[in-house]
Amino acid sequence: MLKYLKITGLKTSIPDSLYLRHMIRQISSLQNPFIKNILQLREKSRERKTQDLFIIEGVREFNLAVSGGFSIQTVFYCPELLSAEEMKKVLGAPFISMLFEVSRQVYNRIAFRNDAEGILALSRPRLYGLNELSLPANPLILILESVEKPGNLGAVLRTADAASLDAVIICDPLTDVYNPNTVRSSIGCIFTVPLAVSSTQETFAWLRSKGISSYATSLGAESFYHTVDLRGPTAFVMGTESTGLSELWLTKADHAIKIPMSGKIDSMNVSVSAAIVIFEARRQRNFRS
Repeated sequence: MLKYLKITGLKTSIPDSLYLRHMIRQISSLQNPFIKNILQLREKSRERKTQDLFIIEGVREFNLAVSGGFSIQTVFYCPELLSAEEMKKVLGAPFISMLFEVSRQVYNRIAFRNDAEGILALSRPRLYGLNELSLPANPLILILESVEKPGNLGAVLRTADAASLDAVIICDPLTDVYNPNTVRSSIGCIFTVPLAVSSTQETFAWLRSKGISSYATSLGAESFYHTVDLRGPTAFVMGTESTGLSELWLTKADHAIKIPMSGKIDSMNVSVSAAIVIFEARRQRNFRS
């Protein structure tokens, strides 16, 4: 069921002018076509690509997307779960073209986390081309080749945000970068880190043209990560946990490095490995950019 919103109990805490700025509509039916479309976007990469939309869920994630300049198209909010203060922020946003108030039942149908936070939005994705990246004179970059697990990508983006990386480049991805699991596991860091997608060949050539040294992480490397000089323009290159890096990086990268391990297995999660080498580079730079 779709109808215009009637200003009721919230009128005392939300100024009328904010309501009047939008054509706010209510949805209370699980069969509403807007709700069905969200479920399609959540489950199918093909739909996200066709519609050029992805899902943002949660107050923090929404605010980071807004501050990051992402193009928010539609917002669904549940007044039973969203605080009055957050409601003001949502209703006060001038750029949202469609705004829906949904019932608690409807919200819990479209959200991953039931009864949590009360806001879900649809946004246009934003991926940079390599030549669109704005880099400082001494950049620190992470390159992920053929990443296939959205949760791993999200965790890596949290590390990238914590270390204030200048860019994360995804080469030949095997997963949708804006998979809902990536957005959720990144806790919004997908909106704070410049993210580019390219091929391995193009990325390799681009690094050479920019004078950025590539450091391929490999179990077969002779040098440990903490023994090399990481103070200059640096790009760490990491592959999947199952197959590692492609032959191009293993044979043509400027340097090959490894992390010393003393356990019974020789594999660590890619997000953990990324954090180790990235923060060593930050340490060598005295934690300055």
